[in-house]
Amino acid sequence: MIYIRSFIFNLGMWIFTIPFTTIGLLTFPFPAQTRYRFLSLWARCMLWWLRISCGLSFNVKGRENIPNSPSIILCKHQSAWETLALQLIFPPQVWVLKRSLLLIPFFGWALALTSPIAINRAAGREALKQLVTQGKDRLAKKFWVVIFPEGTRTAPGKRGKYHIGGAWLATHTQTQTQVVPVAHNAGEFWRKNSWLKHPGVIQVSIGKPIQSADLKPDALNQQVEDWIETEMLTLSN
Repeated sequence: MIYIRSFIFNLGMWIFTIPFTTIGLLTFPFPAQTRYRFLSLWARCMLWWLRISCGLSFNVKGRENIPNSPSIILCKHQSAWETLALQLIFPPQVWVLKRSLLLIPFFGWALALTSPIAINRAAGREALKQLVTQGKDRLAKKFWVVIFPEGTRTAPGKRGKYHIGGAWLATHTQTQTQVVPVAHNAGEFWRKNSWLKHPGVIQVSIGKPIQSADLKPDALNQQVEDWIETEMLTLSN
């Protein structure tokens, strides 16, 4: 049954995605916030379809920890699921992502209209400079900035290297933006590189904002990693 339900979800996703993103491309003359609000409807529809077709929903703990001002979200990365759910949980946002994703037909073209910070990971320090410049710009435009510090998806029970980009942006001169850590166990239901979606309830936990003032990037990054990985042990149990 899980194979049938997963197939139905994937079939429905692609049937919906192509016409939706085609229409979404017509939003390019509108302001960035307007484009985002329309295009994020895709994620909302996919989460609804995921619940209907596969019986997979989610529960959020710590909503009271979401600040009132734009912040930097540093989130555990286990699945494609969190790229959908964060759009429903948090205010309008942009993502730091691989530039190559923008080349994917339809999906990537629409993604480009959401004002992402698309970087070349191999660029090293130049990528950090781009992250700071564009990150400050997006925050000033009232967008939240979503970063997956591990860079790539990790399997449940595994821990990737926490890269410093998000902490670097938060602690950079004149930015001093608070960081919101997020943990979840989506990988237990929707695994990396798997088209199968298992039924259940994904648990999401939002930590208290961490103030970046007076912290070095390494120290802030370590605080984020410690909180997320400790919380992951709780969610896994």
